[in-house]
Amino acid sequence: MKLSLLNIIVMVLYFGILLAMGCYFARRQKGTDDYFRGGGRIPWWAAGLSLVGTGLSAITYMSVPAKSFFTDWSYFLLNFGTFWVVPIVVLLYVPCFRRMNLTSAYEFLEKRFNLALRLFGSAFFILFQLGRMAIVMYLPSLALSVVTGIDIYSAILLVGVVSLVYTFFGGVEAVVWTDVLQVFILLGGALLILGIAVFRTDGGFNTMISTGLADQKFRMIDPSFDLAKPSIWVILSASIFTYLTTYTADQSLVQRYFITKDEKDAVRGIWTNGWIAIPVTLLFFTIGTALYVFYQQNPSAMNPAVEKCNDSLLPWFIISQMPDGVSGLLIVGIFAASMSSLSASMNSIATAYTVDFHDRLHFRYGLSSMAAARMITLLSGIIGIGLALAMAIWNVQSLWDEYNRIVGLIISGLGGLFFLGAATRRANGPGAICGIIACIIVQFVLGYYQTVHLLFFSTTGFVSCVVIGWLASFLFTKKEEKSAEK
Repeated sequence: MKLSLLNIIVMVLYFGILLAMGCYFARRQKGTDDYFRGGGRIPWWAAGLSLVGTGLSAITYMSVPAKSFFTDWSYFLLNFGTFWVVPIVVLLYVPCFRRMNLTSAYEFLEKRFNLALRLFGSAFFILFQLGRMAIVMYLPSLALSVVTGIDIYSAILLVGVVSLVYTFFGGVEAVVWTDVLQVFILLGGALLILGIAVFRTDGGFNTMISTGLADQKFRMIDPSFDLAKPSIWVILSASIFTYLTTYTADQSLVQRYFITKDEKDAVRGIWTNGWIAIPVTLLFFTIGTALYVFYQQNPSAMNPAVEKCNDSLLPWFIISQMPDGVSGLLIVGIFAASMSSLSASMNSIATAYTVDFHDRLHFRYGLSSMAAARMITLLSGIIGIGLALAMAIWNVQSLWDEYNRIVGLIISGLGGLFFLGAATRRANGPGAICGIIACIIVQFVLGYYQTVHLLFFSTTGFVSCVVIGWLASFLFTKKEEKSAEK
């Protein structure tokens, strides 16, 4: 099905609003403090909604309903990690980060351990974000091309270029306030999709519940102890260590802790995100079940192409079941899901490079910090777009699984480093280096032999780094004490 002229007009107007916001906030950029931290002008509720928007990528918006449609609610408890992680973050990490007056999260690693770990953490984060940018551009573009005929390369370029322009000019303020707008569109659109699906199902909400129960679509718990399956033990451990890592070692999220006027507002923003995360998760899993029941009753309405590209399920429902104008706004919601994550990635990459490399190592090359920040924003956007275009020729069945594999293999060790630094006094620089090396070896071995489920990599990476790093620190205690005396 093709997009109508009205839908195209709605999309063009929305993209125009985002570009205008970028130009508006560009006039307020007087230096890197404005560009990276918004000059501390961001209210707590906007910072909280920005955290929601950054987490609500197209991976969540499209892949979660597809997961619950084609399988069940086994992954639902994964998002409950915010329930027990947010208190740890606000009590342990935020006071530490704010007291050090950080701009880049990885400054903490140098102040707590050494420069080598700071540079390693920052470089690792930048590489991860470039890959993540490619995924969140590629996913909606692929799904939309399947059901609307939109050229996948044109869709990638559209999402990437618009995000790049308003982030390049407006800095973190543009990122935050466009996130706020996009969160309202995302959640409003999701509620509308659920309402339409239930309304067009014979028997409505009661039928959705009864059919879902009869077909075991609400099954959440696999009590087996098999770590190679998404059992309850794998899901719960992944929910803790994945969120503990992203909330502490991911600059795109940690940066939101520094943009409010004080620590109290930063904590209120984090709690805002924490309280919204659970009902949002419930909403997206319910959408998947509602669509399952709808298409059970209306099998002729299903597009066979959805079987080959599961993530195109939601766009197909939007295009085929929603009226003109409304469907265009909801397609914009899918693009918004990508752009809210893309803009955060680009700005955080610029922050990490400028603070951790350009300023710290004096990589000036005749560029001011502000010029370097804008240059890296531009360069990261171009690289991310290029990687997404390359991915367009790959056959990736489920981007949700792919994303979690990347998180577990690459980022979880960083989460372990931050925990070592914030939660222990015994850990030192040499011990922490041993911990991250051990983590990489463990992850490589487990990934090679595929002995555990991909979600469990976040646990093995985090725990191996913390345990080995803490134990190894005992071997270097005397050496560290002598260095401190000198």
